Amino acid sequence: MDNFKTLKAKLNTQGYRLTPQRQLIFEIFQTLPTGNHLNAESVHLLLFERGEVMSLSTVYRNLKIMANIGIIREVELAQAQKHYEPKTISIHHHHIVCIQCHQIIEFENKSIIQQGLKQVETMGLQLIDCKFTLQTICPEALQRGCPTISSNWVCPRFLKTDKPKSSNHQQLH
Repeated sequence: MDNFKTLKAKLNTQGYRLTPQRQLIFEIFQTLPTGNHLNAESVHLLLFERGEVMSLSTVYRNLKIMANIGIIREVELAQAQKHYEPKTISIHHHHIVCIQCHQIIEFENKSIIQQGLKQVETMGLQLIDCKFTLQTICPEALQRGCPTISSNWVCPRFLKTDKPKSSNHQQLH
């Protein structure tokens, strides 16, 4: 989705208006580097850093609406919170996530979607989305004895990230 006219049309089609709050949230996702994932708190913090005032509940509500109508994509990663990414990236990408440092590695694998499509077609269903997440433990955490490491241990990868407000990630192809 390239612009606000498309956003407004998609919202209107679903019975929603393009509010200033939705426009601000959309702008954040438009400028989000490829592969980054944000939770509601991260969006709220980015808005605050821009000098915008919006309650966290408004952010949650608008993220849910925007995900439900396909403007952004909701993904569940290792953390207990839902994360969101722009819908413009490949729907056929999947995630590998370290449950200790929360590093996210995106990868594409067409056989996953092909197998899913076979199953869906066999059952007479229509595929809406395919989300495949492998939850892993990174080598640093394994060297420290994960999963028996102490609860206050923090993976060095997590400390190295220079962008604490979004999930650290890399892409595999």
